[in-house]
Order: sequence, then structure tokens, then C-alpha cells
Amino acid sequence: MVNYIWVFMTIVGFVFAMFNGTLEEVNKAIFDGAKEAVTLCIGLISILVFWLGMMRIAEESGLLNKLSMLFRPIVNRIFPDVPSNHPAMGYILSNMIANMFGLGNAATPLGIKAMEELKQLNGGKNSASRSMVTFLAINTASITIIPTTVIAIRMNYNSASPTEIVVPTLIATIISMLGAVMIDRYFYNRRRRKG
Repeated sequence: MVNYIWVFMTIVGFVFAMFNGTLEEVNKAIFDGAKEAVTLCIGLISILVFWLGMMRIAEESGLLNKLSMLFRPIVNRIFPDVPSNHPAMGYILSNMIANMFGLGNAATPLGIKAMEELKQLNGGKNSASRSMVTFLAINTASITIIPTTVIAIRMNYNSASPTEIVVPTLIATIISMLGAVMIDRYFYNRRRRKG
């Protein structure tokens, strides 16, 4: 459906440009945007490759396992319906740690695997379980310690201090995570009282 919307918007934009006589400006914007996209991607790739490599080193050294053990008691309380030794818990923890380091690209496959495991725990139903809703809220509003993508974009555009975004990002993501968990719990308890 989204593909149809994009095609529709593109066609409407070209038709509008033809009737307004601005087709030359549209063509220039397309090529300038493509050039800028390639430059941005190359800048992002270098930062993401670096942090993915660091994650790999952390995994090989056992640091990720230690972080998982550190966060496991908290995550067990947030997801009481998920057994602590279930594969879903491992995927949830790995997803949260990848998000903490700003590695959304690495976190996405882990999040998908976590959802698949949570769906199996839910008996394969098409409706979302309590844990699935909670995981989605936490994944969307996850705490980010190192916003690698934002730092890469700021470096790419020659920011004087590309890493000054770290502390505000950390504060904002902690607040968003706490808000997401509180709203999730509120609606869960409200639904439970009604049912």
C-alpha cells in the first residue's frame, strides 16, 4: 500500500511541475538529492561499520553476555510472561543492547526474531500478547547511549562538535523509555480491570 502512495505522490508531483513550468527545478532537485544521498550513505556506512565491529568485539569478549546478565533481572520484571531461559528473552536483551549503542540496523533483525518467539509463546495467535505490546513500546522508545547514526550525520555535515548530542539523546531516550513503560502498564492494568 505504501508503494502505491509513493508512486501516486511522485506522479502528482511531476504533473504539477509540468503544469507550473518547474520541471527543470524538479529534475535538478532529483539529481542533487541523489548526490547528497550517496554522500550521506558513505558517511553513515563508516560509522555503522565501526560500531558493528565494536559490537562484534564485545560479543566475542563476553561483554554482551555480561550486559545481558546485568539487565536480565530488570527485563524479567518488565516481561513477566516470558520465561527467563526462553529464546525470546535472549533476543529481547540483544535488541535492547544494540539499540543502546544506536545500532538500529543490527537491532531490527533481533527485534523481528524476538517478535517471532513471542508469537510462539502466544500460541501463534494473530493478536498481540502483553509481552509483544510491551516489547514494541520499549523497542520504539529504547534508551540510546551512543546515537551513532545522528553522530555520523552531524560529522558528515561538518558539525563543530558532532558528539555533543550524546547527553541530550540519553536524557530524552530515558524519559521516552520510562514513559513508554508507564503508558504500557497503565493500559494493561486498565484492560485487565475491565476484563
